[in-house]
Amino acid sequence: MGWSEQRGSAAGWLGRESGVRVEPEPVDVELGGEGRRGLLRTETLLVLALSLGASAFSSLISFIGSLTKPGGLKDQAATLNASHAPGRPWLDLAWQLFGIATALVPVLLVAHFLTREGVPGLRVLGFDRTRPWWDLGRGALVAAGIGSAGLAFYLAARASGANLTVVPEALPDVWWKFPVLILSAVQNAVVEEVIVLAYLLRRLGQLGWSPMAALLASSVLRGSYHLYQGIGGFIGNMVMGVVFVLAYRRWGRVGPLVVAHALLDIVAFGGYALLAGKVGWLPTP
Repeated sequence: MGWSEQRGSAAGWLGRESGVRVEPEPVDVELGGEGRRGLLRTETLLVLALSLGASAFSSLISFIGSLTKPGGLKDQAATLNASHAPGRPWLDLAWQLFGIATALVPVLLVAHFLTREGVPGLRVLGFDRTRPWWDLGRGALVAAGIGSAGLAFYLAARASGANLTVVPEALPDVWWKFPVLILSAVQNAVVEEVIVLAYLLRRLGQLGWSPMAALLASSVLRGSYHLYQGIGGFIGNMVMGVVFVLAYRRWGRVGPLVVAHALLDIVAFGGYALLAGKVGWLPTP
């Protein structure tokens, strides 16, 4: 028996005899470069597996199902905001709010990991209230530029048979319909831009990825979890991802991109609710 084993045995014997619990001393392990990269790699994969990475696989399965279903893609519908309890509005509202709240948990997890890293949480990504009007102004400009081009691309993709008919909302006509649609739009914006844009770019940079490789990874991931809409949804959102990465790198803040995404979704959800079935150019199932 070596000295360390004898000391351990003696400590255990003393603890048993005296009735005092002897705890092992904490070991402080300083992680080297490779060990730290391994932790960051695992952390990133877990965050994605709990959020939009899982959505990407789900979207792929959904797209395969649409492709193998009889009929063309444009004759099928992809519904974004649907009722969870038809005919039971209060229960439906509870489910809607529950879904919105739980979808934000991975963002809180990202904030936790960043804080443990020694930086001021989401502030390091430029997601805070320090420059609200600056964020709002640039976000509105981005939304205006992308919104019209995105709508035209969607209509063209659907007409060509490369896209499903997207139904942004199918909620009942109750008092909470538009508030829930706005909350859903804001939730989508926060989750996607904080995780797939700012957080992912930060982690890939720390893992040694080149700027171009990180741009492609973020953009392809954004397109992949929109694949349930069809090829048009994949390509359109991938292009949007490129624009958002370039804007984020230029401004150093994700706030304007969260605003832009939220405005795009609010207009899409609310506009569909108001115009569906009333104008000929807007496709409906």
